[in-house]
Amino acid sequence: MEFKPIGIVHSPYKSKKDAPIQPRFSGEEAEIEVFEEFAEGLKDIEGFSHIWVLFHFHESEGYDLRTTPYLDDEERGVFACRSPRRPNPIGQSLVKLIGREGNFLRIKGLDMIDATPIIDIKPYVNVFDEDEDVRIGWLEGSVHGGKVARGG
Repeated sequence: MEFKPIGIVHSPYKSKKDAPIQPRFSGEEAEIEVFEEFAEGLKDIEGFSHIWVLFHFHESEGYDLRTTPYLDDEERGVFACRSPRRPNPIGQSLVKLIGREGNFLRIKGLDMIDATPIIDIKPYVNVFDEDEDVRIGWLEGSVHGGKVARGG
């Protein structure tokens, strides 16, 4: 299996330690540069307010099947977490689409570091992407308790 990046992020976050743990905790703006050969695929994207961005955790080395997440003190399985140290280092972020200029997308609310390779972009469609009766497992106490920052 091989993936070819379709673009790259131009982010204000220059290192992993600078980036928020999730895109929702960022008010920063950035750009996604979609490579020219894929620019035609952006047709009609500006009609959406939000997009899913799939990306490669390019600075992640190796993986752990068990990890202690930022929002917890207990060890958890990697598939029950959003750790970048995964068997397949693929990330997913929901970001606000501010606008498009040619092959550049202006976005807000990202957790990707500068030069992150983009694997795919998909429109966020609330009637498809939201669900009722959602459980968030071990995160229930952490998220609702306001513990959302790195080391927080």
